[in-house]
Amino acid sequence: MNTFAPFGRQQGASLLVVLILLLLMTVMGLAVLRGTTMEERMTANLYDRSLGFQAVESALRQGEALARATAVSSVPANGCSDGVCSLPDPTAADRWLDTGFNGWRAASNDLADDNTPMPDARYIVEYMGMTPAWPSCDRKLPVDALCLVPRFRITAISDDDGRSAVLLQTTYNIQ
Repeated sequence: MNTFAPFGRQQGASLLVVLILLLLMTVMGLAVLRGTTMEERMTANLYDRSLGFQAVESALRQGEALARATAVSSVPANGCSDGVCSLPDPTAADRWLDTGFNGWRAASNDLADDNTPMPDARYIVEYMGMTPAWPSCDRKLPVDALCLVPRFRITAISDDDGRSAVLLQTTYNIQ
């Protein structure tokens, strides 16, 4: 006894079920692919930002070395000279926010190698005046000569086109 229906009586229901399952599998595969692509982009951006952060951190250290080597008498009266800047004008916009500012000093890129090109970083060292070396040392009169030390604000930035922008800033007292 043959339990299979003759060819003429088949309705094609299994073909329809298989096509729907294939469509569902394709949609799920595309969703997984999209998620994987997004994660790949996020990882690449995080890696690029990490490289930018390392370059800027290195530039900050170079700025601190420049601040240590800079005598207060050699600070320019106005503007900037080779990355060392005078007291900022409190009524003007901050130098690092000014897109036309060209007083930056290029940081040497000693972290790069052939396999990992580092982004370019630059920095400025701004003289911020004299500050007490320890709390309340400037309150007794006459002020001790060792009490006041020069203070510098160091700003480093890496903002190459097509890369993550990183800006770090520190205040550095010469002790």
